[in-house]
Amino acid sequence: MKILLSADMEGATGVTWPADVLPGTEQWQRCRAFFTSDVNAAIAGLLDGGADEVLVNEAHWTMRNLLLEQLDERARMLTGRHKDLSMVEGIQHGDVDGVAFVGYHTGAGTEGVLAHTYLANSITGVWVDGEPASEGRLNSLVAAEYGVPVVLVTGDDRTCADARTWAPRAVGVAVKDYVSRYAAVCRPPARTAADIRAGAKAAAALAGRTEPVRCGPFTVELEFDAVHLAGAATVVPTVERCGERRVRYTSDTMYEGIRCFKAVTTIVSAAVEETYG
Repeated sequence: MKILLSADMEGATGVTWPADVLPGTEQWQRCRAFFTSDVNAAIAGLLDGGADEVLVNEAHWTMRNLLLEQLDERARMLTGRHKDLSMVEGIQHGDVDGVAFVGYHTGAGTEGVLAHTYLANSITGVWVDGEPASEGRLNSLVAAEYGVPVVLVTGDDRTCADARTWAPRAVGVAVKDYVSRYAAVCRPPARTAADIRAGAKAAAALAGRTEPVRCGPFTVELEFDAVHLAGAATVVPTVERCGERRVRYTSDTMYEGIRCFKAVTTIVSAAVEETYG
């Protein structure tokens, strides 16, 4: 049994502040250890529960944040950027039995610690077929197309609540409780490691490939905090304006949908100008 572990950082133990996840800062260096601890706990639990193989896909920012030298030696890690499926790269090869979302967070425009969807401060909302969409929801739709169930979600309490709307069978493990976008009541690493390991062990029982779910076409809408960003997004073919600060596109599959989403966010991030956005 092979599990893909998609590891993001905003939902990791102890993380509450932008500097905690911004590569190169002193706080990021400190929080990398917390992040690695959460991932190691999930690896251990998945293996306890019967997994034979765990592939960790680094999914935060530069995708070079986890401490490889401290990673559980029984796992392997895919690190670095520019992957076909970004946060769930590796799910498309037909050999993954379940996917775990570790360190995830809520979506742009919602309550949650460091809530955002791909771009931290330019995207104010994302919807798929009219439903608010966090990164977890987007990635779960990709996973479903390959018949891979989401078995585990860790993050803050709001993230676990969000996950129940798109992966109701998945085990949720909260490592902190939301107070504001930049504040949380945090559990110590020793406690969260134990909780994640126990949750991951239970989650392994949910793994098992199913029939691929074909639900397309999907209509994706994005709202930005500035008019010019919506204009910039329409450089991507099939993307059109649907409001002053909104764009939308339709894709037959979520494989295509997430790749278009990545193209839009790449173009938009290049159009942001320092303090003014």
